[in-house]
Amino acid sequence: MNTTERLPEIIQGGMGIGVSTWELAKAVSKQNQMGVVSGTAIDSVIIRRLQLGDPGGDIRRAMSHFPLQDVAESVLNKFFIPGGKSPDEPFKLIPMPAVNMQRSSIELIIIANFIEVFLSKEGHNGVVGINYLEKIQLPTLPSIFGAMLGGVDFILMGAGIPLSIPGIIDKLSRLEPVELRLAVEDNTLSQNFLNYFDPREFRSPSLRELKRPKFLAIVSSDIIAKTLVKKASGCVDGFIVEGHTAGGHNAPPRRTDKPHTQHSQQFTAKDIPNISKIAELNRPFWLAGGYASPDKLREALSESASGIQVGTAFAICKESAIMPEIKQNIIRKSLDGSLDVYTDFKASPTGYPFKMIRLENTMTDPIKIKIRKRICDLGYLRRLYYKGDSEIGYRCPAEPVENFIKKGGTIEETIDKQCLCNGLIATIGLGQIRDYGVEPPIITSGEDYSPITNIVKNVGSDYSAKDVINYLKG
Repeated sequence: MNTTERLPEIIQGGMGIGVSTWELAKAVSKQNQMGVVSGTAIDSVIIRRLQLGDPGGDIRRAMSHFPLQDVAESVLNKFFIPGGKSPDEPFKLIPMPAVNMQRSSIELIIIANFIEVFLSKEGHNGVVGINYLEKIQLPTLPSIFGAMLGGVDFILMGAGIPLSIPGIIDKLSRLEPVELRLAVEDNTLSQNFLNYFDPREFRSPSLRELKRPKFLAIVSSDIIAKTLVKKASGCVDGFIVEGHTAGGHNAPPRRTDKPHTQHSQQFTAKDIPNISKIAELNRPFWLAGGYASPDKLREALSESASGIQVGTAFAICKESAIMPEIKQNIIRKSLDGSLDVYTDFKASPTGYPFKMIRLENTMTDPIKIKIRKRICDLGYLRRLYYKGDSEIGYRCPAEPVENFIKKGGTIEETIDKQCLCNGLIATIGLGQIRDYGVEPPIITSGEDYSPITNIVKNVGSDYSAKDVINYLKG
């Protein structure tokens, strides 16, 4: 990246599932900062919005601009319900991600990413990014292609070390076939399993190339940043340096001399990124996790950072997709000082620490935990494992325990695991209808929620993304 070009000082975090929706990213980008949409499970988000009737017609408007109109028509015919489905009718599901997905599933992933990016970029000249998780591999290649069709400016990726992604972006921009090496458990023979994607099969005949978006890796240490600079398959254009106080998934603690418990903090000074060493890499970088204040923005700039990434304050603004009643509950608790944010070392099927908020009527509510039945029907966080004879299987420690054990897992791996896929999509009002009621949401947040308190005291509880930016800029 040319370090002389103007870069945004504020990046709005790409919060999934669907929290960082196109409305939020667009509002931020129109303020000359970087709006970011979440690409995690965006195919399920789009089809559920369609099943609710696509209020306002935004999805259908975006679909009318998709290069392959036969694909758009097929998706509409399968999932759009005029006026919306009945409130007690379950959402129609799509096949779970797999190594050899049906063409229709790949097409849905492509158009869903296109839709979210197209809507976020519509009507302004600001920059827009999309956020993915390295841990979720199977949809990655068609997802990036769909976002590039939509004209995305930046691709952000964390929850792992995305060494292969820069080269994949390069090839997709030239419409060349790409492959991604898959992480497969129980692969004692170290066989090489790959996922393939050929963009030429999913493009209009007139398309010759695509704009290459810049790639920002989300890292937790200078060691990972150096590794990416030296070993990545292409250019890493910059970094988002995320500390362990940030919301969502955190990098595992480096200290290993004591066992981690579910609810106790085990991070130490070893887990604080060395900013000066990252600055020595001569790549633009933004600091994240506890930097959402005017003073912290100035501090970041003084440390040679290009700026900061902010999630939690944007998550509660009016353009965010979190259900309004959850936002207001969080605001009330933040104002009276009773908001309880903690790091759960067992909840996520990924094995990574995950930030949670204790709130009634969510998956931290003992009553909800007791009545919810284990189910895995979205499958984004399923792990691949080797079954033998070159065959891959799929398992998730949050699925029914007996199923996980039959697939070679252990009962210890299932203890206290939460279904993040169903819980996070429920947070934005798209929870599945079960026989025991609607799926309870899972709420994540950064540890520092003081920006919410400060903004609400200044402008009120129905604050906007613009209000967040004004606060951060002082």
